[in-house]
Amino acid sequence: MPVESACRSANFQLSETSNIHTEIEEVRDQIKEIMMMKKRQQQQQRAAAAARRSSADQEDSRSSTASSLTIRTIRYGECQKNHAASIGGYAVDGCREFMASGDEGTSLALICAACGCHRNFHRRVVETEVVCDCCSSSPDHTSNDM
Repeated sequence: MPVESACRSANFQLSETSNIHTEIEEVRDQIKEIMMMKKRQQQQQRAAAAARRSSADQEDSRSSTASSLTIRTIRYGECQKNHAASIGGYAVDGCREFMASGDEGTSLALICAACGCHRNFHRRVVETEVVCDCCSSSPDHTSNDM
């Protein structure tokens, strides 16, 4: 009898273990489905945001005059890296302007030759210039130099 009872108990445990494994697999499948749905939602949100940006850009281009041009110049000013942050203080190195250590396209182009910091530590200055060709020559405005 004890052997028979042990066999029944072992079969019951095996049955319960396989049920648990089946439930685990079902939960894993549900998690995968949820992750896929979330990924699809994120992709749809990105696509909608891109469409909104595109339509806003088109509206901006329609409202502006055809003869104007916007020129943006980006330069990097003084270094703002806090060299004393690890000890709880505040100290900057005094570097006044970013100067690239290497040629454009290389990793050294992002390192300042003056202070050795990455370009991200330097204050970004965006200078915008709108060039308008308002005084273009037209057939109505001719000049006679005699």
